[in-house]
Amino acid sequence: MSSITTRHFLQSAGILLAGLVLAACGKQEPPAPAAGASAPAASAPAPAAKVYVVGTDAAYVPFESQNDKGEIVGFDIEVVQAVAKKAGIEVKFINTPWEGIFNSLNQGDRDLLVSAITITAERKQTMDFSTPYFDAQQLIAVKKDSKIAKFNDLKKLKVGVQNGTTGDEVITKLQGKDSPNIKRFEATPLALKELEAGGVDAVVADNGVVEHYVNNNSGTQFKTITDASFSPEQYGLAVKKGNTELLEKLNKGLADIKTDGTYDKIYAKYFGGAGAKAPAAAASK
Repeated sequence: MSSITTRHFLQSAGILLAGLVLAACGKQEPPAPAAGASAPAASAPAPAAKVYVVGTDAAYVPFESQNDKGEIVGFDIEVVQAVAKKAGIEVKFINTPWEGIFNSLNQGDRDLLVSAITITAERKQTMDFSTPYFDAQQLIAVKKDSKIAKFNDLKKLKVGVQNGTTGDEVITKLQGKDSPNIKRFEATPLALKELEAGGVDAVVADNGVVEHYVNNNSGTQFKTITDASFSPEQYGLAVKKGNTELLEKLNKGLADIKTDGTYDKIYAKYFGGAGAKAPAAAASK
């Protein structure tokens, strides 16, 4: 056997040492998962926040209507938007004809309703209401030269009302449910247009709508009449019967906007003056 010289030994040792250093400094790759092992599961995305669908009959100026862009606007709309902000919920408004608006709530197509809805004992049997947010009363609209002075004067006259409203209810009680003199319309402004054309002798509807129409249509030459026989009314937000979770959120939001002045600002925008019509107690009728 040939002997290994010192020089050869040192050369071999140096090569081995360099290889060890390079291996130590190289990038360490993570070990591959064992066969059959599953990769770590990605975290699930957070569920999207619920958007509450609000039904409203957008043909009741100034409470709800559509502007030139097709957007739903009005006093009721701004109130619900402010309530939703305070309650920390999202809302989406859907134009819903009055004739089917309550069915849309009962069937679950709408989560809540806002449409100048009077709180009545009959309606409370099939739906729940928030605390009231507006005081209202029926008002009679007639032409300025009319001799009508009180509600009973309408007993044998042609009267226009919006179908299914409290105005419809009071005139039906006065004239009878089969009276041919009751002219029902899909919207109060249509009834007022008929009064202007001479097709009816009077219109009975909520004061907020009638006053807004008269104030903004000076050429109509209307006057309005109040009557002691008309009971005070209150509007509320309607939810499906038993939906206490949503109702609590709405009531909290209403209380908050009445406390911080938001309600007063919205009221003044549409009706002028302070928002005196912001009742805090539930309707008793």
